[in-house]
Amino acid sequence: MDFSNLHTILRSLYDEMMPLCSDMAGVAQAIAGLGALFYVAYRVWRHLADASPIDVFPLLRPFAIGVCIMFFPTVVLGTINSVMSPIVQGTASMLEGQTLDMQKYREEKDRLEYEQMMNDPSTAYLVDDAEFDRQIDELGVTEIGTAAGMYIERGMYKVKKAIQNFFRELLEMLFQAASLTIDTIRTFFLIVLAILGPIAFALSVYDGFQSTLTMWIQRYIQTYLWLPVADLFSTILAKIQVLMLQNDISELTNNPNVDIDGTNTAYVIFMIIGIIGYFTIPTVAGWIIQAGGAGNYNRAVNNTAMQAGSMAGSVGGAVVGNVAGRAGKLLK
Repeated sequence: MDFSNLHTILRSLYDEMMPLCSDMAGVAQAIAGLGALFYVAYRVWRHLADASPIDVFPLLRPFAIGVCIMFFPTVVLGTINSVMSPIVQGTASMLEGQTLDMQKYREEKDRLEYEQMMNDPSTAYLVDDAEFDRQIDELGVTEIGTAAGMYIERGMYKVKKAIQNFFRELLEMLFQAASLTIDTIRTFFLIVLAILGPIAFALSVYDGFQSTLTMWIQRYIQTYLWLPVADLFSTILAKIQVLMLQNDISELTNNPNVDIDGTNTAYVIFMIIGIIGYFTIPTVAGWIIQAGGAGNYNRAVNNTAMQAGSMAGSVGGAVVGNVAGRAGKLLK
């Protein structure tokens, strides 16, 4: 499954839903117009009752909000998205650079692992079909038991590698699914905030609802920051994997007795950490810009993170349980 295409579909979904803001603008203009009438009338009559001069500047607030409602997709959404877009592009470029480095070092590590096993006659037949056939052909009729043992060891090695690859691919899929979950919720929140944004602006004209305007802006920016925070989190994980791969390459180059299973275990451990960490992104975005009203959601996300961590841990335990002690040496 190509998860990058799914993320692209979510971006397209946001763009396709933006015209609905214009449909809400008409309703919002009527609400704001009625609110502006009460807003101006109340203040003018109060000044007349107090026999005080009328301050015109505060009376312009509902008219400024009305202009924002009339041109909401361009003036409000366009301005915010234009300001925040460079942040998203910057974090995306950082992630892309680290991902390319990780792929390059992973290919180098796989090549060194293959060469190390090929240089050892006792393990070369496990990874190379031609070497396996050559060693079988060299065995005589009296060494049938040795040949049978080689077949069994080769079969067990392939089963072991298949199980390791299966669980690694499963954890990678769960990692990508966590990323897609956060991006889907983010897109849903942004669409709802964008479509109903004109209504929030219209209600802010009324006395007692002035904070609606600032709260809407805070929540929109906070939700928009989920994507760059997710990219930064993925960049950190990719950098950790690059450092681990560099260490593995150094060990494979200089140490012929390196524990290959331990290196694969460390990778699985960090995948589990990444799955749990993805669900903390809304909390981290809330540290950057504070917006009220999302406490229940954050608690739900934290509960989901704990459940996902338990599931990922149980899955990963099947792979790493027998080599957890060796992973400690690698991480030191």
